[in-house]
Amino acid sequence: MIKKIFLILLMLIVISLTYLYWYTQHLTSQSLTNEINISWQVESGHGVIQTLAKMEKKGLIVNSKHLSWYLRITGLPKIKQGEYTLPKKITVMDALSIFEKGQSVQYSVTFVEGKTVQEFLALLTEVKQIEHKIENMSELEILKALNSPYMRLEGVIFPDTYFYQKGDSDLDILKRANAKLEQVLKVQWENRADDLPYKSSYEALIMASIVEKETGVAYERPEIAGVFVRRLLKKMRLQTDPTVIYGLGDQYNGNLTRKHLKTPSDYNTYLNYGLPPTPIAASGEEAIFAALNPSKGSSLYFVAKGDGTHYFSTNLDEHNNAVNQYQRYKRNKENYQSAPIQ
Repeated sequence: MIKKIFLILLMLIVISLTYLYWYTQHLTSQSLTNEINISWQVESGHGVIQTLAKMEKKGLIVNSKHLSWYLRITGLPKIKQGEYTLPKKITVMDALSIFEKGQSVQYSVTFVEGKTVQEFLALLTEVKQIEHKIENMSELEILKALNSPYMRLEGVIFPDTYFYQKGDSDLDILKRANAKLEQVLKVQWENRADDLPYKSSYEALIMASIVEKETGVAYERPEIAGVFVRRLLKKMRLQTDPTVIYGLGDQYNGNLTRKHLKTPSDYNTYLNYGLPPTPIAASGEEAIFAALNPSKGSSLYFVAKGDGTHYFSTNLDEHNNAVNQYQRYKRNKENYQSAPIQ
């Protein structure tokens, strides 16, 4: 009798375990009900239990509680916040695997060399997938959030392409861009040439921004930097148009005149000696390298040739002849002839 009861119990246990195995396999292999690829957002702070409940509420799965019990026994995967694309008829376990690996939808925003920080901030306001935190923050508040030692944002956001996901903030992107700038600048500063007229890496960054604005031709950057470094060492004014234009701000309408060159400004390098107080744009790595590794030589002047490149001169007479050749006949008398004239 006891043997018979034991066999019955054993049979019930086998049947129960078989059913339990079948049921768990059914639970974990069930497909979502979506007939097309769908976008799914794992909210901040949501774990597996909340996510499964949300899936059931949206009609993607049938019984989230049983699946949650099973996962509590076998181990809950740690899923990551983000926006995901779920293929049609994907299994629930494959979906959770995507969430666990953080294979979220990635977007990108590109900050271009030579642009100002105001242009970067304006670009971020147009990005719809991010949280906008900085729109009511002052410049100093943003700098504090970045843990930046500087007093201005200009120049401390590295131009590059940054990837982000839905739920990131504009401040998150700026933090990554600022960290990238600090990393690049640190490495370049540690490997700089000797006998440079900079008291700090920040001054080198200011020079790099000027080089970035003066030419878009990569091979000219070290030569442009060489001209400006030699002028600083000789106590000559830099006399560079982009700094004046930056100082004019909204007053500049695309036409730089002699009157502008006589207008006092902290950024007017025709009136002031030395570097301007801050960068005037975002500098790429090549411009930073050029500022810290300028070409050797004797040129002290350069003038735009009209094809994107410049003519370099070692003395004022040669420079003025180059200005006559390349620029004066193209502009009226009220317009400034680009490049240093004295």
